[in-house]
Amino acid sequence: MDASSALLMTLGAAALLISWILLLIVSWKDDYAWGLFSLLLPPAGYTYGLFRLDKAGQSVLLAVLGWALIYLGW
Repeated sequence: MDASSALLMTLGAAALLISWILLLIVSWKDDYAWGLFSLLLPPAGYTYGLFRLDKAGQSVLLAVLGWALIYLGW
């Protein structure tokens, strides 16, 4: 793995972590149960984000960007 791949994968992982934290904040503010589901089951949290794009659109977009960076670094 060269340096550019490592950088892209690190930035992608950081973007995914930040998007999950943003999604946790939004889901806790909206409903306690969704916040708990998002904490314990991150795929369920992103499902919530897809259905509530008006509130969680930024975190979903950041997660897509993170996955794209990881894919480019692969």
